[in-house]
Amino acid sequence: MALKKYKPMTAGTRWRIGNAYAELTTDKPEKSLLEPQKSTAGRNVQGRRSMRYKGGGHKHHYRIVDFKRDKKDVAATVATIEYDPNRTAFIALLQYADGEKRYIIAPQGLQVGTTVISGDEAAPEIGNALLMKNMPLGTMIHNIELQPGQGGKLVRSAGSSAQLANKEEKYAVLKMPSGELRKVLINCYATVGVVSNSDHNLETAGKAGKNRWKGVRPRVRGVAMNPVDHPMGGGEGRASGGHPRSRTGKYAKGEKTRTKGKGSDKLIIQRRDGKKLAK
Repeated sequence: MALKKYKPMTAGTRWRIGNAYAELTTDKPEKSLLEPQKSTAGRNVQGRRSMRYKGGGHKHHYRIVDFKRDKKDVAATVATIEYDPNRTAFIALLQYADGEKRYIIAPQGLQVGTTVISGDEAAPEIGNALLMKNMPLGTMIHNIELQPGQGGKLVRSAGSSAQLANKEEKYAVLKMPSGELRKVLINCYATVGVVSNSDHNLETAGKAGKNRWKGVRPRVRGVAMNPVDHPMGGGEGRASGGHPRSRTGKYAKGEKTRTKGKGSDKLIIQRRDGKKLAK
């Protein structure tokens, strides 16, 4: 992926570092795989605001992405690599041998014209989806299922990948992007490769207006509010606001937020902070 640094022609471009989109091959999505998407602007079904600082933003359609990869043993050719406004990764349009078209999350290095396939015993090559029990150790994977046939749930954002570290009877041991070691059922599907658009985290918006295009409204600091509005508000002058906490009083920065005795605890071998869970 290539980044583009803009000349400081305006205040908005002075600090802007954008994406050159060198990997993309078209700017016209496949119409049959589009769905209308209405913005909720942070409102619930009653129309009341349930999340602050959301609203506005550019209109866009939802791209129907195939996370299940359940079209087994049918070869597909990569037709295009496209931008998706709903996710950080790029997507690839597959043209199957029987004429069907589907979008998948594009792995890094996938080229137009490449043939990919999904199947229980497909070759562990970039873009192919197969059972983890049939992958060699050390394989970098993404779009990982938690339950067989459920569709990929883990490791789908730009530049991310998990590594197949070990196999234990009915479980595969994965090293997650966070550093966590955890077990996943070995009969689950995953896609080989690292997710595309790896330099996404190096982009800089350059101006507040770009966030407004994304539907993000300006955020007000708690210490700038009155005591009636926020636990950190009030005080004479520029008071610190005390211990960082949410508007409802829940402590931030240090308090454990994971539910004790959560069902997936037995599948986590080592947390991302390096601590091993007591069994």
